[in-house]
Amino acid sequence: MKITPLSHVNGRDARSTFLSRAEVPDHAHFEVPRPALGKLRAGFTRTDFLATIALVAVASALIIAPMRIAQAKSRLGVCTGNLQQVGRAVLLFAGDHQTVLPGVLRMGPGEPWWSYKEEVKGYLGLAGPSSASDRIFACPMDRGYSDPKPFCQTPRFHYSSYVFNGVTLLQTPNIAGWKLGEINQPSRTLLVMEFAAHPPLSWHRSKTGQANAPFYSGAESVTAFTDGHVKLTKMHYDGYNAAYTRDPIAGYDYKYSGK
Repeated sequence: MKITPLSHVNGRDARSTFLSRAEVPDHAHFEVPRPALGKLRAGFTRTDFLATIALVAVASALIIAPMRIAQAKSRLGVCTGNLQQVGRAVLLFAGDHQTVLPGVLRMGPGEPWWSYKEEVKGYLGLAGPSSASDRIFACPMDRGYSDPKPFCQTPRFHYSSYVFNGVTLLQTPNIAGWKLGEINQPSRTLLVMEFAAHPPLSWHRSKTGQANAPFYSGAESVTAFTDGHVKLTKMHYDGYNAAYTRDPIAGYDYKYSGK
C-alpha cells in the first residue's frame, strides 16, 4: 500500500513515522499547496490593457466625431436662418422708407453698422430695449472680438452678432442710406453679415480655433445679400487691410460697395 508523508495533522506536529492512507483519521485536515494566482487566472497583460484603451478611444472617436459634425451643421443652420430673417427685416424697412436702407435715421446710439438693429427689429416682432434675449440676432458661434463676451451679449454692439453693411468710415465702401434701386449687382452686394466677415475670420469653419488672429483669406462667414439670399461666403484678405475696407479682388462673389 502506498504511504504518504504528512507535515501537519489537526494543527499538531505530525508523527515522525509514516502512516498508510488507511491509518489516517477521517477528521484529519491537510494543507494542500495552492497554485500561484497568476496560473489560476487568465493573464491580463499591459499589452491587453493598452489594446483595450485604444479600442475605447477609437469607438469614442467614431461616436463623437459625427456628433460634433451634426452640432456644427445645426449651429450653421441656426445662424443662416437668423440672417435670412434679419436681412428680410432690413429690406422691409427699406420698403417702408422709400426704398432707403438703414443708416440715416440713427435711431440708436453708436455706429450705424450696429445701431441699424434699432431701426429694423420691429419687423422681427421685437419691442423695447435691445437685450441678450434677442436670439434672432445671436449667432450660436459668436465668440466676440475685443470684449470678453460675444457681440450678442454686449450692449455696445446692441446685443447683435450681425453687422449691417453700413460702415461709414472715410473711403470705406458701404450702402448705408442707399436706395435699393441704386445698388449695382444686388446678388453680389452684402447687406448684413456676421461680424467675422469684417476682419476676416470664421466662426463656423475656423482655422484659428477660438483665437481672433491671424486674419486670413478665404475665411468663411454667413452673409445676407441685398437680393435676399443668404450663404456661407469666402472673404478676401490682402494681408494688410481688413476685408470690410475694400471690395475683393476678382474671383470672389461678393462686394461691399453698391457700385
